[in-house]
Amino acid sequence: MNIINQFIKDKIKEEHQPIFLKFRSLIKAKFPTLKEEMRGGTEKYYGVPVYRHNRIIISVSPTLKGITFSFTDGKQFEDKYKLLEGVGKKSLNLRLSDPKDYKDEILEYYILQAIELDNK
Repeated sequence: MNIINQFIKDKIKEEHQPIFLKFRSLIKAKFPTLKEEMRGGTEKYYGVPVYRHNRIIISVSPTLKGITFSFTDGKQFEDKYKLLEGVGKKSLNLRLSDPKDYKDEILEYYILQAIELDNK
């Protein structure tokens, strides 16, 4: 079993798995040039899936309440949906807890900006 599939099975609560699976499908369908890999991981903390263009532009972390998509350059994004949050100097997060709230068009909107900023 590939490491990401094992991560989904072991680390993402079953009710939140559809969110991540839809996101992966979007990446494969619309953004096949993004590389999916695992980053980090120590004895205390497990690694998380990341998506790389030239550099890592998205990290995905499961939480007890859902899935957090962290956009490396999120502070520079236009945010017409008003869904990004965070207090960092660079990254912002999109948190989803209900699979019904997942929309390809919203993620695509943020991913396109992430790629554009990574190309600069």
